[in-house]
Amino acid sequence: MEAMELGAVGAPLQPVTRAVPRPGTRELLIRVTACGICRTDLHIVDGEVRAHLPIIPGHEIVGVVEQVGADVHTFRPGDRVGVPWLGHSCGICDYCRAGQENLCDTPGFTGCTCDGGYATHAVADAEYCFAIPDCFSDAEAAPLLCAGLIGWRALRAAGEGKRIGLYGFGAAAHIIAQIAVWQGRDVFAFTKPEDRHGQDFARSLGCIWAGASDDPPPVRLDAAILFAPVGALVPQALQAIRKGGSVICAGIHMSDIPQFSYQDLWGERSIRSIANLTREDGESFFAIAQQAQVKTRTTSFPLRQANAALAALRAGTLDGAAVLIPLP
Repeated sequence: MEAMELGAVGAPLQPVTRAVPRPGTRELLIRVTACGICRTDLHIVDGEVRAHLPIIPGHEIVGVVEQVGADVHTFRPGDRVGVPWLGHSCGICDYCRAGQENLCDTPGFTGCTCDGGYATHAVADAEYCFAIPDCFSDAEAAPLLCAGLIGWRALRAAGEGKRIGLYGFGAAAHIIAQIAVWQGRDVFAFTKPEDRHGQDFARSLGCIWAGASDDPPPVRLDAAILFAPVGALVPQALQAIRKGGSVICAGIHMSDIPQFSYQDLWGERSIRSIANLTREDGESFFAIAQQAQVKTRTTSFPLRQANAALAALRAGTLDGAAVLIPLP
């Protein structure tokens, strides 16, 4: 198998060749057909999220099952599956027993604690894989495995409010905006200052307003979801929401939140983080994504151009999501 491997924090990924791995008794061997590039991958490269190095990154994996372990009964060779960020949970800690496997005390994370999908092949725990609906191509489906799933969990945490603000209009926001619009909500998109192209992109997906992250929205919001990993946006979002509203921080990493006035939080406003995902998030999300007829915007890169794809994500030059295609 071929792969792109991160050997040290801050270093470029390097091409490597390895023997194709054998699946364990509860695992699948997957021939990777697409793998999304996620901002968490940048956090891993930069050392802001600690990974087991060396590591093959990538946790938005779509592929075809080639082999199944002896104890796998949910998938067969030839099935198309998706592999998300949460690669394993213990099943026995207090959180797992309470249905909060996203908070497991000893989790495994794809492309972080175990090798991921920047490769031609990957192995994954069958219990944490999802069947991919036929309506999505491989490239379209890849960003759904994290950007979509985390966006869906964040949207549900935001509650049933009518007016939703999305700060940072990248892969996750462009997916969840479509679902929120389909649900009949008013979506307000916040981009980097002077990012007119990103604002036009947001409006093309049904957002009723788009502006700079430091612009006040024309009305008070019921909730704001922060996809941009910028702590300074938290006080700004608090000032944009109504009393009783919520600010949802959806990233796995964020810069420090600066000091702000208690008055900005008062009025039963709240700040909440989103951590990882559950398998139920995946099951409910793929059902709703089909109903909403979500269309992901992607830019494809060959596997060997993983560093260029990461650079494009860092520079903010992409509409939607970047996707690696391992084989021609």
